[in-house]
Amino acid sequence: MGREIFNVKQISKTKARKKAVVELRQQKSEDRFVSYAKEVFEIEAEAITALSHRIDDVFPKIVKAILNCEGRVIVCGMGKSGIIGRKISCTLASTGTPSFFMHPAEAFHGDLGMIKKEDILLLVSYSGETEEILKIVPFLKSNGNQIISMTGNPNSTIATSSDYHLNVNVKREACPLKIAPTTSATVALVMGDAITVALMRERGFKTEDYARFHPGGSVGRMLLTRVEDVMVKSNLPIITEDSDMKEVIQVMTSCRWGTAVVVDEQDRVIGIITDGDLRRALNKHGNILVLKAKDIMTRHPRTIGKDLKLYEAEKIFNEQEIVTLLVCGELGKLIGLLPISLVCTPRTD
Repeated sequence: MGREIFNVKQISKTKARKKAVVELRQQKSEDRFVSYAKEVFEIEAEAITALSHRIDDVFPKIVKAILNCEGRVIVCGMGKSGIIGRKISCTLASTGTPSFFMHPAEAFHGDLGMIKKEDILLLVSYSGETEEILKIVPFLKSNGNQIISMTGNPNSTIATSSDYHLNVNVKREACPLKIAPTTSATVALVMGDAITVALMRERGFKTEDYARFHPGGSVGRMLLTRVEDVMVKSNLPIITEDSDMKEVIQVMTSCRWGTAVVVDEQDRVIGIITDGDLRRALNKHGNILVLKAKDIMTRHPRTIGKDLKLYEAEKIFNEQEIVTLLVCGELGKLIGLLPISLVCTPRTD
C-alpha cells in the first residue's frame, strides 16, 4: 500500500511538471525569454542578500590583513573561478591594492618563484578541493604566506588550510541544470567587490588616485585632462554690450558654437548671448534688429578657470543645465570657450 501511494505521488508530480513545461512552451517566445531572465535575476539577487547576512568578523580581519600587507595580493583560481579571480585582481590593482593573477597550474610549474613571503594569496575555488590549488598550498605554508580562501564549503581542504576563509556558498545555481557556475560566480565576484570597496574607503582612495592608474580611455581623459587642454582658444566670439544685433548674429554664426561673449572695455566678461537668448528676445520684442547686445544678454554668466579638470566641468554642465562655459584668466578676462560637446564625448573603453 505504501509503495502504491508513493507511486501515485510520483506520477502526480511528473504530470504537474509536464503540464508546467507545456504551459511555458505555449507562451510567446519573447515572454519566455523575459521569464528566463527574471528568474536568473531573482535567484542571484537572493544569493547576494543571503551573503550579506552571512558575513562575519572574518571579513574585517581580511581587510586589515590586506591593509597591513607589505607585498601584493596574488589571486589564484581555475576555470570559471579563475576568470572571477582575474577580475577581482584587476579591480584591486586599479584601486590602490597591488595585485596580480597567478594561474595555479603555471604556479606549480615554475611561477611560484614570483611569490614573495610578504604576499597574501587569495584562493578562489567553489568546491574548495581544486587539485591545482591544493598542490601549491604546501609551498605557501612553508613560504610563510598568509592565505585567504573563498569557497562554497567551509569544511573543504582549501578552506581549512587557510588563515582566513570567506564562505560564498549558494543555495542553487541559476543554471537550469544546476551545474554551470552562475549564481556562485556572481557571489564570488560580489565578495571580491566588497573587499575592494572596503579597502578603497579605508585608504581614502580618491578620483585623482584612480586616474593615475587608469590614464587611458574616456575615464582617464575625464579625470586627467584639464579644461585648458581642450578649450577653444582662437576666433573667440567676442562682442561689446553696444554691439547691434546684426553683429551679434554674425559673430555667433561665424564661431559655430552658437554663442557670443560680451566684454567690457577692459576685456572682462560681463555677459553671454546664446541661441536661447535670441529666441526669447524674438518672442518678447519681435523686431530684435533694433536692440543692442546689452538688451538681451545674460549677465554674470558662469565662468571657470583653465586648470579645472574635465570631470569637474561636466558636473557644472549637468548641475546648471547649460551648454557653454566661459574660461577666464586673471581679472576675469576671456581666454577660452568650453562647449559641452568637447566634454561629454562618447565612451571609447
